[in-house]
Amino acid sequence: MPSPELEIQNLSVAFSSPRGKLIAVNGISFQLNPGETLALVGESGCGKTVSALSILRLLPEPPAKILSGKILFDNQDLLSLNAKALQDLRGNSISMIFQDPMTSLNPVLTVGEQIAETLLRHTTMNRREALQKSADLLNRVELPSPEEKLKYYPHQLSGGMRQRVMIAMALACAPRVLIADEPTTALDVLIQAQILELLESLKKEMSILIITHDLGVVSETAQRVLVMYAGEIVESGPTKALLKDPFHPYTKGLIASIPKLGDKKKPGARLEEISGNVPGLDQRPSGCPFHPRCSWAMETCKTQNPQLRKVESQRQVSCHLEPGSL
Repeated sequence: MPSPELEIQNLSVAFSSPRGKLIAVNGISFQLNPGETLALVGESGCGKTVSALSILRLLPEPPAKILSGKILFDNQDLLSLNAKALQDLRGNSISMIFQDPMTSLNPVLTVGEQIAETLLRHTTMNRREALQKSADLLNRVELPSPEEKLKYYPHQLSGGMRQRVMIAMALACAPRVLIADEPTTALDVLIQAQILELLESLKKEMSILIITHDLGVVSETAQRVLVMYAGEIVESGPTKALLKDPFHPYTKGLIASIPKLGDKKKPGARLEEISGNVPGLDQRPSGCPFHPRCSWAMETCKTQNPQLRKVESQRQVSCHLEPGSL
């Protein structure tokens, strides 16, 4: 079996605050394999984006601090690299599509200048060559009239167009790993489908870590899923098996909350929901962090946080209940 393209070992991240040290990511471990699309899912506030930003050391330190763990890429721990080595890595070997393209793109630089900047930083191209390559990248992500769009500023583009620009920037140096943080958020259904189709076409070229709360996106794009809650991975497994037969109550709740086509409900009936909210960083309950919202919670859940354990050859779950008992 080939070595993982990217491996995270026991990663913990905290933020300092007037209320003390707040744990945002609590000892997560996972691997991203060559040519794989891996989905990291969960509600807002579960630690997905913090985990992704930690890979490229993009969290401001302070207030953020990586407490423990390793992030292994190319037989080196990214947490041990100096600032220059990290700059050489970002946008080159590992790229990221950020969650909000409107705030991630520089409003005072043209689209062409921003894409070309990546190429000038990491390649030997001159400015003319970088701009031509930028037009080629915009054409690849199916942005109409790419040469003309190079002269546009971000505010002159629609949300879907800005997202395509972000993807073009991420692809500029043919990275080995692409991190896509909520790449379809705030886009209409048609544009979402086009963005997902574009990501699907990239599978043969790179490994992709996609971060989302949309299980519909997961079912269409990912081979494997990690379910995250309150800074911890609570379930993982192959996409089809996990969506068909979830082992963790939180995963089951996420799946049940998706409206189903042809589902006949009484007029006025509410959609399925998970009661309550993800606990704040300073409100983490004792025991299993999901137990205040869990319909299957037992007394032991209130005092003991279950460890993530292997339950099948490719599946793991963190729950006191036995798999298949939901």
